[in-house]
Amino acid sequence: MGFFAGLNDEKYDRQYTDRVLASRMINYFNTQITRLVYASITIILLAVIGAALPVVVSQMVDLIQTRPTPASIAWVGVALVIVAVGLWGLNWLRRALIVRAVGDVVLDMRTRSFRAAAEHDLSFYDQFSSGRIVSRITSDTNDFGQLVVIITDVVSQMFQAFLIAIVLFRTEWRLSLLLIGFLPFIFAIASGFRVLARRVTKRGMKATSDVNAAIKETFSGISIAKNFRQEESIFKSFDESNQQSYQVNVQRGFVLSLVFPVLNAVGGIFVGVLVYVGGISASQGVISIGAWYLFIMSLDQFFFPILNLTSFWAQIQSGLSAAERVFALIDADPNVIQTEKQDVPRLKGEIHFDHMHFRYSDKEPILTDFNLLIQPGETLALVGHTGAGKSSIAKLIARFYEYQQGRLLIDGRDIRTFDLSQYRKQLGIVSQVPFLFSGTVAENIRYAAPGVPEEEMLKLARKIGDGEWLETLPDGLGTEVGERGNRLSMGQRQLVALMRVLVQNPAVFILDEATASVDPFTEWQIQQALNLILKNTTSILIAHRLSTVKAADRIVVMQKGTIIEEGSHDGLLSQSGHYAELYNTYFRHQSLAYVEQMKEMVNK
Repeated sequence: MGFFAGLNDEKYDRQYTDRVLASRMINYFNTQITRLVYASITIILLAVIGAALPVVVSQMVDLIQTRPTPASIAWVGVALVIVAVGLWGLNWLRRALIVRAVGDVVLDMRTRSFRAAAEHDLSFYDQFSSGRIVSRITSDTNDFGQLVVIITDVVSQMFQAFLIAIVLFRTEWRLSLLLIGFLPFIFAIASGFRVLARRVTKRGMKATSDVNAAIKETFSGISIAKNFRQEESIFKSFDESNQQSYQVNVQRGFVLSLVFPVLNAVGGIFVGVLVYVGGISASQGVISIGAWYLFIMSLDQFFFPILNLTSFWAQIQSGLSAAERVFALIDADPNVIQTEKQDVPRLKGEIHFDHMHFRYSDKEPILTDFNLLIQPGETLALVGHTGAGKSSIAKLIARFYEYQQGRLLIDGRDIRTFDLSQYRKQLGIVSQVPFLFSGTVAENIRYAAPGVPEEEMLKLARKIGDGEWLETLPDGLGTEVGERGNRLSMGQRQLVALMRVLVQNPAVFILDEATASVDPFTEWQIQQALNLILKNTTSILIAHRLSTVKAADRIVVMQKGTIIEEGSHDGLLSQSGHYAELYNTYFRHQSLAYVEQMKEMVNK
C-alpha cells in the first residue's frame, strides 16, 4: 500500500482551473458589493498611508539632521503616533467589513452545499460516505472563508507594494531596477511550490474527511459494537484513519512551512546586495542619507507583501482546494433526472411498471422487462426471498433511483415529468427500521405535516387500540424519543412512524415492514394503524407479517426480479407453489392454527 492509499478522489470530484474557481468565488460576493466597496476604500487608504510613511520619515530624518530642535523631534514622534493609531483603526475597519462579508458568503455556500447534498438521490449515498460529505459542508467551507480573508490581506499589501515601488523609482531608479530584477527569482521559487502545495493540501483534506467518516460510522453503530464487545476493534479502525491523517497532514505542514523560510533566505540575500549597493551610492554622495534610509525602509515594506504573497500561496492553495471540493459537491450530477416539472394534483394511485429494466450497477441487474399494474386504492403485498427485487420496486415508485429502460406511469403520466417535491408530498413511506429524529413524539409525527394540531394527533392516536399505546409513553406526545428513537421500543417506533403517515394523508403508501418481532398486543395495535392507512391509499407492502399478507387485496410473489405468482392468500396456498413454500418458511409459525397445534403438542 502506498503512503496515500485510501485518499483517492470521489467519483463526483472535478478539476477546476484557478480562473474558474476565482470566477465562481466572485459570484458568491455579488450580494456583498457595498461592504466590499467600503473595504476597498480602507485598503487604498492603508496602502497610501503605508507607502507615504517611509517618505514622511525620510523627510523628517533630513529635517532633524539640518535643524535638530526639541519641537521638530516632538513633531516626528506625534506624527508617527497619529499614523500608527490611524493604521490600527483602518485595519480594524477593513477586517470587520471583510469578516462580515466572508461570514455571509460562507453561510450561503454552506447552505447551498447542504441543499445540494440533501437533494441528491439515495444512490448518491449508496456510493459516498456521509461523513466525508459532512466534512465538505463544514470544514471545507470554513477553509474557503479563510482563503478570502488571506486574499484581502495580500491584495492590500500588494497595492501598498505597488505604491512603494513608485516611490522607490522616484527616489533611485537604478537601485529600483536592480530590485525589480530580483523578483522573477522569487516568483519562480513560489510557483515551484504551487502544484506541490495544492496536491498535499487536497490529500490533507481527504485524510481529515476520512477521520470524520470513521467517527460518524463508529458512533452511529456504537450499540452494536458494545453488544459484540468490539470497542477495541472500532478504536483500531479509528486509530488507523487518525494515524494516516496525522502522517498526511505532517507532510502537508512540512511542505507548506518550507515556503516562507526559503523565500526569506532568498529575499535576505537580495536585500543585502541592495543595502551594500545603496550604501556605496550614499557614501559617494550620489543620494542623500535620508533617501538611502527611505530606500532601506521601503525595501522591507516592499518585500514583505511580496514574500507574504508567495508564502501565503500555500494557504491560498488550501482555500482553492477547499472551494474545489465544495463546488464538486454542489455540481455533482444527479442520477435521477426529471424531464419536466409538471404540477401534481391529488393522485388516484394507479401505478404501472411498463417493460421496466433496472439495475444498481452494470453488474447487478435487478428488474428485467418487468411489468406490473397496481389499481387505484389497491393494497398490494410483495413477498419473496431477500434479493427478489421487492425493495427496488418501492424505491422506484418513490423515485429514489433512476431506471434504465421502460416506463413508470402514475395515473397514466410518466413519473419523470412530475415535480418531485409535489409528488413526494403524496407519498407515505415507512422503512423497515423506522427512523425517528431527536425530539418529542409529537415533533416526529408532525415531520411531514408541520401544521397538524395536537387535537387531531390525539384523535388519530386514540383510534389505535383506544390510545393505550400513548399511556405507555411517560409524557404522552411530549415524550423525548432520544437519538434515532432509542428511548422507545421497536413497537413504539413503528407506531410513531405509522402515525406520521396517518397525519400526512398520502395518496400512495409504501411499507417495508419491520422483521423484528413484537408482542401480540403491539402487533394488533400496529395492524389497526395500518388498516387506517390502507383504507384511503394505494398501498405497496413489503410484507413480513402474516396479518399484513392476509389483509392485502393481491399478493405478488417475486423471485430474482420477476413475478412468478400472484393472487390471494388462500388461492396461492392452494397452488402449492413458491408462495406455499414461503408461507411454510416465514409465515406459518405466525398463524393461529400453528400456535394451537404447538400448544396441543406441548400438552401431550
